Amino acid sequence: MTIYQSGQLNTNSLNVPDLYVQILKPQSLALNGVSTGRIGLVGTATWGPVGTPVIVGAMGDCLSAFGPKQALASDIGTTVNIAIMQGASDFRCVRVTDGTDAAATGTLDGVTLTAIHTGSAGNAISATLAQDAIITTNYTLAVSHATLGSRSYRGATWAVLAAAVAADSTALVRVGLPTTVPALAAGAVTLAGGADGAAPATAAFVGTDGVTRTGLYALRGQGCALGLLAGVSDSTCWTAQAAFGLGEGLYMIACGPAGDGIASAVAAKAAAGLDSYAVKLMFGDWLWWDDDTNGLMLVPPQAFVAGLLGGLSPEQSSLNKELYGVVGSQKAGLVSGGTSQTYSTAELSALFAAGIDVICNPAPGGSYWAVRGGINTSSDDVTDDDSYTRLTNYIAETLNAGMGAFVGEVIGTALFGDIRAVLLGTLSNMAGSGILASASWAVVCDTTNNPQSETALGYVRADVQVRYQGINRFFVVNLQGGASVTVSTATTAS
Repeated sequence: MTIYQSGQLNTNSLNVPDLYVQILKPQSLALNGVSTGRIGLVGTATWGPVGTPVIVGAMGDCLSAFGPKQALASDIGTTVNIAIMQGASDFRCVRVTDGTDAAATGTLDGVTLTAIHTGSAGNAISATLAQDAIITTNYTLAVSHATLGSRSYRGATWAVLAAAVAADSTALVRVGLPTTVPALAAGAVTLAGGADGAAPATAAFVGTDGVTRTGLYALRGQGCALGLLAGVSDSTCWTAQAAFGLGEGLYMIACGPAGDGIASAVAAKAAAGLDSYAVKLMFGDWLWWDDDTNGLMLVPPQAFVAGLLGGLSPEQSSLNKELYGVVGSQKAGLVSGGTSQTYSTAELSALFAAGIDVICNPAPGGSYWAVRGGINTSSDDVTDDDSYTRLTNYIAETLNAGMGAFVGEVIGTALFGDIRAVLLGTLSNMAGSGILASASWAVVCDTTNNPQSETALGYVRADVQVRYQGINRFFVVNLQGGASVTVSTATTAS
């Protein structure tokens, strides 16, 4: 008896009577859905690697990776904080600078210590060298920061300490040894000279797409479902965001400049040539946010929208969902002072007709802050809803992540059946989760759409149709009242 792995045994060439056992790979009946809540965020920070996506799942992760929050519209920490309050919990954050940022440095016992990252947060790093109380030939190098945490290293020489620091992937500093390495001596130093640089231009946020990817392009392949350039309101980059969103399956959340007017916003969108279901453009009515570190701040609406969508299932729209932490807007003023202005139907109509959404209070459901339109920038009524973009991306990315396993298989009825089974199972699972309605799809993968003339060349096609569930955007209740109204008391069957 011999055991074979699937594909190793040619059953047509057997000539010895025996038992042959083949280990078959378990059949995949459905694909696991991809993440629909991961947010790709490009912004500024006081610390952290530049141009490199960093995984963030909570504020603690964000602070340890990017340092204390700053009162800036482009700040990564502030943006993550707002998004988490709306329900998001999965981020890929990319720090950008203008190139004039600098790393903090300090000299301890004649040895130079340099912050591992650039930024002003490095100026609060302290380093202390103290003799071990038990093993007097050893010294302990303690490096600490109130937000970034503490690290400690032990050794009898600077060379040993430097090697320990270099081996630590979470180290806050680098140790530069001079040609003549001094003997260890107790001491302390606080690093200085770290700088964030000036506010980066729009080009830094968009970045470059090459061997080395920066800015927005650093998010390629990160599995993000949503994306935003924090605080960037430059209309010249909107179409670049649309192209990136279409290519990567991201729903980009863009915004207009603070204090914008409706007429100028509509004109800017038209001039930019933005017309894509891959971008949700928020009107430049920025929001007031009471930050736990920097106090009252005027922030762009992007983080609220991205955080909300990041916590919702892909078939859901942002329309009429309550937002948290908003204490006012530029148009309405601060809630504490009493809201002074609301949007008229004519104003909302002008924005929505142009494909521009807005956050305001009240919402259709009551007196709370919410996204008022639930739309993207597409001019096509079929594709202009949040749910179209997110659900289309979700299904496409799920298929893209798993269907490649069929490439290289022998074309035949067995392959057609396997492909169809996986697609049907995947869509059925989506229906079971409420993402799709029951029996709202069709899959064709057989000889009717795969003629021999195409399969002979290696082509296999699966045609999939999916009907989405609609979003209740225009709710009409017909009320008939009066003394002459005849009321029927008969029970109507469901």
